[in-house]
Amino acid sequence: MSDPKVSPLSGWKLSLIAGIAGVLIGALGVSLWFNFRGGQAQSETMVRNYILEHGEILPEAMDRYRARQAREAVLQNRQALERPYHAAWAGAENGDVVMVQFFDYACPYCHQVNGDVERLLREDPQLKVVWREYPVIGPASETAAIASMAAAEQGRWRQFHARMFALGRPTDAVLQQVLRETGVTTSPPTDAMRAEVTRNTEMARAIGATGTPTFVIGDRVLQGAVGYDALKAAIAEARANRRS
Repeated sequence: MSDPKVSPLSGWKLSLIAGIAGVLIGALGVSLWFNFRGGQAQSETMVRNYILEHGEILPEAMDRYRARQAREAVLQNRQALERPYHAAWAGAENGDVVMVQFFDYACPYCHQVNGDVERLLREDPQLKVVWREYPVIGPASETAAIASMAAAEQGRWRQFHARMFALGRPTDAVLQQVLRETGVTTSPPTDAMRAEVTRNTEMARAIGATGTPTFVIGDRVLQGAVGYDALKAAIAEARANRRS
């Protein structure tokens, strides 16, 4: 079952389950081979029986595997993740912690968590937030993302972003109202805009994002409307790790 607080993408790689199970069986098989000096078939049978009797270890193994893969992807893509698209950022320009949010204007959970993000910005003068367009829900998402990137290029992104979330889902009427209020002008998507969405999609997939919102804070990836407390704790952890 998908996380009810994450707007899902169309299809997580279900083969991950089989892969983790295979790795687990292989690792335990090797261990049993050396520990018990039995034959390979006997070792694999013992491992299989253990897993059948203790199936609860598989979700834990999956979580640890995905967390490890996500951390490695964050480290490899840190510079690109934290580099905003023009004005699509807020807070301290040289903040000691950067919180990256992949979002979609059509995502109800992005609307839900937006107040938590704004509260953190008000309370934490050393925090920098970078927003990454990730229009995964439908055509309205894509249209809103293009307008949002235009706002970022024109230096009016914060006003645009605030009004979009204040008025609700990105219907054509809402978008046109926000464009009038903020003075943002739009045109067909440019090569730079297309490249930005492609880059964001590739990074999101690399860190294992299963939908929006997805946050990157320090070396951690948090998915869904995790709430103010979880975000604040992750920021504190990233700050502590930076200072240690």
